[in-house]
Amino acid sequence: MQIAAKATELRQFPLPEIPPDGGLLRVVRAGICGSDVPMYADPSRAPRILGHENVGVIEALGSLARDRWGVQEGDLVALEEYLPCGHCADCRSGEYRACAETDLKSKNALRYGSTSTTVWPALWGGYSQFQFLHPRAVLHKVPAGVPPRLAAMALPLGNGFQWAYLDGGAGPGQVVVVQGPGQQGLACVVAAKVAGARMVIVSGLARDEHRLEVARQLGADHVVVVDREPLPPRVEELTGGEMADLVLDVSSGGAREVINGGIELLRKRGRLIAAAGKQRPLDGFDLDTVSRKRLTLRGARGHSFHAVELALQLMTQNRIPLEAMSTHEFGLSGVDEALRLVGGEKAPAQAIHVTIDPWQN
Repeated sequence: MQIAAKATELRQFPLPEIPPDGGLLRVVRAGICGSDVPMYADPSRAPRILGHENVGVIEALGSLARDRWGVQEGDLVALEEYLPCGHCADCRSGEYRACAETDLKSKNALRYGSTSTTVWPALWGGYSQFQFLHPRAVLHKVPAGVPPRLAAMALPLGNGFQWAYLDGGAGPGQVVVVQGPGQQGLACVVAAKVAGARMVIVSGLARDEHRLEVARQLGADHVVVVDREPLPPRVEELTGGEMADLVLDVSSGGAREVINGGIELLRKRGRLIAAAGKQRPLDGFDLDTVSRKRLTLRGARGHSFHAVELALQLMTQNRIPLEAMSTHEFGLSGVDEALRLVGGEKAPAQAIHVTIDPWQN
């Protein structure tokens, strides 16, 4: 568990009594999200157990929870990070990502991988052998034959389907540019190709050579190393001057450069999805070009239930070598090293999706 900024230690907690509407998950894999890295550097919510891309076997289940979730002990499930209230207008319309109870800025919000261990029963994160299944948990049955290490990518791959397909509208005949070849960007590549995009272009830096190669394996038609050649003229060349229908910003680049640069890549009536937080205001926004070209700019956050289901369904089809995204695995004693690897302190270009196996020696 995290005890301070960039500091972890192993602790034991008692397993809770399971209420009729709750349960207990035996975690078998937990993925490391890029958002875990800044959280690890932030001690304000410590002590806490990080990890919200979790897959496990249901160890115990209350009778009411069994009926509500449609699962039973022994089922392998993927667990979303959200704990929505279930009764607000957003929840009732299926947009539980917008529920105030899922927003970390809400003072009393509960969320897997973020909530302090001081809140009963402490087991709120996936970097642990067991995790509490809150009555408001959102579960997905993992299809038969999908290995846990692959299933641990259900949420990031779900993000790809949400942003590229459901929000971005990627489809047959379209040109899609993905800015940033991290796990989220690669998930967008997969989703765009599955949706039928005729051309997917991925941009990255020279240090991203391994990730760009994985992008090709996952279906990217072209990759562009932007610190070696400018992106707009290359997109113009590849598309015969037509430019892109959809640009997805999933990069860590500067707000002004990436957003305005993305606008430059779009054809008239094109769409830009801003899915990467920049942690600062966007100065110098090119609003005139947005108006002149009648562009759509949309912010994106997380995934819907449907998006995660699409990700899990794809894992059963063996159409795309998703295993190429799973690059490293650690036990609980290696959580600190794993987080630093994902954070770029150690060979960042080699790490894509990193998992924790809490039962690994």
